[in-house]
Amino acid sequence: MRRPVDPEVLKLMLAALPNVAFDGWSNLTFVAACKKANISERKARLFCPRGALDLAIAFHKWGDDQFEISFKKKRISKLKVREKIKKAVELRIKLASDKEAVRRGVVLFALPLHAFEGSRLIWDTSDIIWELIGDNSEDYNWYSKRTILSAVYAATVLYWLGDNSEENKETWHFLDRRIEDVMKFENAKVQLKTNKFTQEFNGLAGKFLQKIKRPTKNIDPNLP
Repeated sequence: MRRPVDPEVLKLMLAALPNVAFDGWSNLTFVAACKKANISERKARLFCPRGALDLAIAFHKWGDDQFEISFKKKRISKLKVREKIKKAVELRIKLASDKEAVRRGVVLFALPLHAFEGSRLIWDTSDIIWELIGDNSEDYNWYSKRTILSAVYAATVLYWLGDNSEENKETWHFLDRRIEDVMKFENAKVQLKTNKFTQEFNGLAGKFLQKIKRPTKNIDPNLP
């Protein structure tokens, strides 16, 4: 399991949550969290130098931590890959029960200044999901799987934020359709590989793609 959220940051983030619905992940929320957690703002800035932005990031990572613990308890070994992915995405979203905190986070990470940070958080969530369901890709598939799942996950979260159906049933139907679209795309890739008219191109592309490898595992994931 990845390194969990720092306890001091977690304490501050939990203190901030009640204010997020009103003031978003803002400096007002950060100052209020410091007072509620009985931590001086000066001290809080030592482990949250970017203020509320660091708390929003911690909220997402904390959700990943809870998801990883919960998903490991699931019995999924006999399920198909698409079923594993569906269960994983559904569980990750259900664990993010504070819709308003997620909504405010989406607004924050939609800003150009923080868009890269938001994209990286979604990528990390997708990476965790693939690792938990046993992905052992070593080539370009490592990247393509996470890219596609990131798109599916992000779209499903956005749909969930606007879903008022009972137990969010419409969101899970939406997720089913997105996974079905991915499966159609994968089937199309297989057909192109076996098509005699595209074999020459596939051979050239294949030689290039063979050179692409997954990142080495000894890189610190906390580095930018």
